[in-house]
Amino acid sequence: MTAEQRVEERLSELTQRVRASADPGPRVGAALISGAAGALAVTAVHQFARRRVPNAPRMDVLGMRAIARGAHRMGRRPPTGRTLYRTTLAGDLLSNTAYYSVVALGGRHAMRTGAALGIAAGIGALLLPPAMGLGRPPHADAWANRLMTVAWYTLGGLAAGCTYQQLHAQQGALDTW
Repeated sequence: MTAEQRVEERLSELTQRVRASADPGPRVGAALISGAAGALAVTAVHQFARRRVPNAPRMDVLGMRAIARGAHRMGRRPPTGRTLYRTTLAGDLLSNTAYYSVVALGGRHAMRTGAALGIAAGIGALLLPPAMGLGRPPHADAWANRLMTVAWYTLGGLAAGCTYQQLHAQQGALDTW
């Protein structure tokens, strides 16, 4: 093989790597999978604690308030009972998946990004509901409740970051990010 052929082969190889890294498909897929992992983690912890821990954070109550108020504002009758609860749970999973998928922007620092997103979500969950007209979160006066809220959302962010890093390590196309 001549030097010219080796250069051409290497150039072709590099061109393929650049094209692979420019394809947003793997990044979007990894971001959504990571976001779903974070959403499932925070939702699982909330659901477990709701049944087992006295005065546990109840973000589901805020979600139900938001859905009911939104339906009223649109002139519709809000769902009730199990339908309202399931709608809230689905909304939480979808919105948290979208939120935690932002860890992909952290690239190789996805764990730090996930931790920051989780802390921000936890603090936001405590401070934003009154400003949004949803009232105070249940049991928000207790420091233990506040700490659990921030910790659980941080856990979701870390789960998303860890998932993204694992996907990042497996897919060479993401190495250039």
